[in-house]
Formats: sequence, structure tokens, C-alpha cells
Amino acid sequence: MKHITMTTRAMLLGFGAGALALGLAPVGTASLTAPLAAQTAGDLDRVVGALRQISTMKADFTQTDRQGNTVRGVMTLKRPGKIRFDYGKDADFLVISNGKSLFVVDYEVSQVERWPIQNSPLGALFDPERDVKKFGKLVPTGNPDVFSVEVRDPKKPEFGMINMIFVRNPAAPGGLQLTHWVALDAQNHRTRVQLSNQRYGVAVADSTFTFKDPRRSARRPG
Repeated sequence: MKHITMTTRAMLLGFGAGALALGLAPVGTASLTAPLAAQTAGDLDRVVGALRQISTMKADFTQTDRQGNTVRGVMTLKRPGKIRFDYGKDADFLVISNGKSLFVVDYEVSQVERWPIQNSPLGALFDPERDVKKFGKLVPTGNPDVFSVEVRDPKKPEFGMINMIFVRNPAAPGGLQLTHWVALDAQNHRTRVQLSNQRYGVAVADSTFTFKDPRRSARRPG
């Protein structure tokens, strides 16, 4: 399987300072009329509520970088704070969170990189303590059934930005289904992660969020 660079994998997590994804311009609440501002706040509440109603979730994902390179795998999520991006048995890397930290595990070079969950905008997806309303804002899409939420900490732009897209679906928690997200960094490196075959409330063992540390194997005498 083709090896993906650390930059591309980090962008999956939303790291790297960025601009708006999908070419959508942000709208500040100061420029909104009072009724529209109230509606926007209500829609953001709806998105936050939908996220917090997800207890477990599995979905197939397709990850595409700015050059059109594509890899596929399975995402598994379990609250609080656990997530796994599995690129398949032949992959030489893994992206995983154990509830406290995010790890990018590179088996090809026996390397593990770690970030605290709060340092990734993607933490808005699976960290129930993350204040999405504090760091997120609704971006207009022109479609009442599609919700675009930009999440970033303006005081820490180095932690990056992520745009999450939801569509109305009565079968999903809170009536909204996460369909994809986009991360874009200052160098215009864009990564899109598309979800499909979403399954909610599935049984997920905590062992799903552990991994074999390649650094230990590398230290063993050959």
C-alpha cells in the first residue's frame, strides 16, 4: 500500500493553520440580521446536540489529498474521546486516539507522534468536553438541509482548522449525519475525508483503541 506522508495524515486530524475549506466564506454574526443570527445560533445548537448524541459510530472513509491521491479505510468512534482510522491490514500506519491523546503510528519507520486531543480541531468530533460553540461557527451553504461548521481556535491558529459537513437524516443521532470534513493548511494543502455506510450505536471494545508500539519492536536485538 502506498505510504502517505506525515503531513497528509496530520491534516486528517486537522493540524496546520488553514483557510476556509470548500470555498465558503465565513459570515460574522455582527453582519446578520437579528432573526438570521438567532436561526444560525439554533442551527449550531442542533449540530452540537447531534455530535453529543453519538455514543459509538463506525463508517467507511475515503481520504483524498490535494493531488488527488486517495486511500480508504474504516473509522471507529467511541465516546468519550476515542477514535481509530484503520487503513487496512496492509497499511504501514495508523491514526488512533485513546481518549487522552492522538497518535500517528508509522510502522515503516518505527515512529509514533502524539498530540493532546485538545490541540486538534477534529477533537470537536469526538471529545465531548470540547466547546464546539466556542470554537465553531456555522458557514452558509445555501441549502437548508446541509450544515457546514468551521471549527478552529482563533487564539491558536497553529492548531489548524476543519470544516465539518452535516446533512439532515432522521436515522442519525439528532437528525443530522456527518458526511465529510475538509482540512486546509496555510500552504493550501487540502485533505478531504468522505464518510459512507455510517453505523451508530454499534458495540465497540476499548481494545480497538490500543496499538502495537513499533518503537519497542525496533529496540529489540535482531
